[in-house]
Amino acid sequence: MSALADRAEDEGRRGGLRVSYAAIKRGALWLLTASSGFALIEPSPYELVFLIALFVFALTGIRFSQKLLPMVFLLLVYNIGGIFSLIPWMDESASVRFTAVSVYLMITAIFLAAIMAEDPLGRLDTLRKGYLFAAWCAGLAAILGYFDLAGLGSLFTLYGRASGTFKDPNVLGPFLVLPIVYTLQHVLIGRLGLGRGLAVMSVPLLALFLTFSRGAWGSLAGSALLMVALTFLTSPNASRRTRIVFLSLVALAFLVVALLIALSFENIRSVFEVRASLDQDYDQGVTGRFGNQLRSIPLLLDAPNGFGPLRFRWLFPEDPHNVYINAFASYGWLGGLAYLGLTAATCFAGWRLVFTRAPWQNHAIVLWSVLFVTILQGLQIDTDHWRHMYLMLGLVWGLAALTPDHPPRAAAGR
Repeated sequence: MSALADRAEDEGRRGGLRVSYAAIKRGALWLLTASSGFALIEPSPYELVFLIALFVFALTGIRFSQKLLPMVFLLLVYNIGGIFSLIPWMDESASVRFTAVSVYLMITAIFLAAIMAEDPLGRLDTLRKGYLFAAWCAGLAAILGYFDLAGLGSLFTLYGRASGTFKDPNVLGPFLVLPIVYTLQHVLIGRLGLGRGLAVMSVPLLALFLTFSRGAWGSLAGSALLMVALTFLTSPNASRRTRIVFLSLVALAFLVVALLIALSFENIRSVFEVRASLDQDYDQGVTGRFGNQLRSIPLLLDAPNGFGPLRFRWLFPEDPHNVYINAFASYGWLGGLAYLGLTAATCFAGWRLVFTRAPWQNHAIVLWSVLFVTILQGLQIDTDHWRHMYLMLGLVWGLAALTPDHPPRAAAGR
């Protein structure tokens, strides 16, 4: 198939019709991440665009590195555990759909990891630009909804918190972290001026704040701090490190000023004071979030096949809000152990990747900073169906499979 595509391209050029398969592939990748910010309907546009991207890349072949086998094996075992856990509940459409989404997300991660074998810098930058577009669209919707402009409050908010084009503010907030951290790094390393960088970050940053998601706030703070530290440690010279320190302090000062301005509005300050508290009613007591997690552990030790997909909520008042407990509850012991193994293997690959000198090191630092904090965030929220988490998972593994002297070769991505 690849040979046929190459011949078709050569014939097209001789006949005056110039077709660049690299441009088509990059266009498909841009559409993929550009559509990732619209999640109000199921299936979402992201699912449909992924099928298009998969078809486009399959036409000319997808290279698969053996170094990706650990990720693929652990994801397969994880989902096999989920299928075994599903068997007693095959008559429940919600459980079947949950398991199908898990399998689909596995395929997206493997695809994204594999395509890094060719033109990694070009494809990473294309994915980043598409993601930034999605963040602006989702962010603008969130801001319009929160302030109920044009009557959009009922559509783009949930419980008085900005949700934008997502169903849940607690998912919108973490989704916006990656483009913000990417833009901040571009300012620190000189790819963007400070003023322009702040303008690019403005809408996603305000929208993230208005989600009033404690997890998203913590994710942004942790990811940004880790990115700044890693970028500083891997900087090639003292002048770059000085720039990073200075601009980080400037960005922090800007953030503090912006926060003070936002809190000067009574309606924002009142919600912030409630959400900023670490002592929430639904977290407390034996039947609170953390109490339910602890009570579930003895039951899971007696359930090798888990409770079944989405069955945790039938035994306790709500979902576990802990991706690791949910792995054992919805995917059984087999899936739970595989997920722990995947997490450990990803941490090994990610930490090794960010300290490897390569043309894509700055990309790796941003992706790993956000992914690592997302892995930690899994202790307080179910992240196993976050599309952007599987995006970062695939890209980190794809970059880790490359050798430092791997040629960027934009032409290789025909």
